[in-house]
Amino acid sequence: MLHTSDWHLGRSFHRVGLLSAQRTFLDHLVETVRAREVDAVLVAGDIYDRAVPPLAAVELFDEALHRLAALGVPTVMISGNHDSARRLGVGSGLMERAGIHLRTDPAGCGTPVLLDDAHGPVALYGLPYLEPAMVRDTLGARRADHAEVLRAAMERVRADLAGRPAGTRSVVLAHAFVTGGAVSDSERDITVGGVASVPASVFDGVDYAALGHLHGCQTLTERVRYSGSPLAYSFSEAGHRKSSWLVDLDGDGAVRAERVDCPVPRPLARLRGTLEELLADPAHARHEDSWVEATLTDTARPHEPMARLAKRFPHLVSLVFDPDEVAADGSASYAQRLRGRSDQEIAEDFVVHVRAGRAADAQERAALRSAIDEVRTAETAAEGAR
Repeated sequence: MLHTSDWHLGRSFHRVGLLSAQRTFLDHLVETVRAREVDAVLVAGDIYDRAVPPLAAVELFDEALHRLAALGVPTVMISGNHDSARRLGVGSGLMERAGIHLRTDPAGCGTPVLLDDAHGPVALYGLPYLEPAMVRDTLGARRADHAEVLRAAMERVRADLAGRPAGTRSVVLAHAFVTGGAVSDSERDITVGGVASVPASVFDGVDYAALGHLHGCQTLTERVRYSGSPLAYSFSEAGHRKSSWLVDLDGDGAVRAERVDCPVPRPLARLRGTLEELLADPAHARHEDSWVEATLTDTARPHEPMARLAKRFPHLVSLVFDPDEVAADGSASYAQRLRGRSDQEIAEDFVVHVRAGRAADAQERAALRSAIDEVRTAETAAEGAR
């Protein structure tokens, strides 16, 4: 199986279009399927970057589906939190006849795609992104949080699997933030109820869990893995090795996984120093053809820094000011104070600020959390309806 996810078709990188790079990745994917004699392709969500993708992204997706179908290789895809599940699922019944299995309806979590090899049947279950408040009733979850709705979905998987012939191997595709995974700046926050992550143990009992949502390729356990995004979508991914997982599942359900590197359209570089240091340091010569994020540490803002840096680094796309010296009153900048803080923490800090140091009590913190969750749920529902 070739496990991939988080294509984000239609996304740009600091206003630089990535459609050509995404097309190159899909060429690579199709060639890998052909050359490595892949038996099934798994795409674990966030196929598009937004609910209503640009036409060029839709055309690229359509072309990829035709090419995979022409190879006769079954493809199982789920919707992610960036996708509109309803839009992505249009025509899924017809596509199934061509071997393209789109799983976008939470009610179908317990209905697998069934494949066979020399060792017998393999059941592949697609769990689309589960927005807790919207799927709680559908799945019969006890609470509207990520862990509970995913547990409820997995109960359906296990119930179906229990009725299958002995020796049936199982694979689950899911789009979620699993505890222990390393995050990037380019992933949309899915926190609800103050908790976004779910334990890896929720997938106990299946042979392989193909995860999407986090953009770094990573192994949580031998049987629970993120493929990561095929391209870097933020400078926080500058150190990532972009790849897919080529997973062998033997007759006993044992997993052997190999990373297959994705094409790199242009390397990323995060440079820090004064303007003069960045312009003069010979060590930066290797980054002159990279996409560059330059963080200037000058105490005073230099004259025309973007234009001057672009002469050396023509693919400079981000300029950040972060002086090494703090302000005269010793306070940090607004950006420095907010760095790494959640929406909940920022809201609680604001309460302290406007009430002259008196923090929110437990009831007020719960009210803030509820308001933030309602906004996130409403935004998700609005995206799905657009």
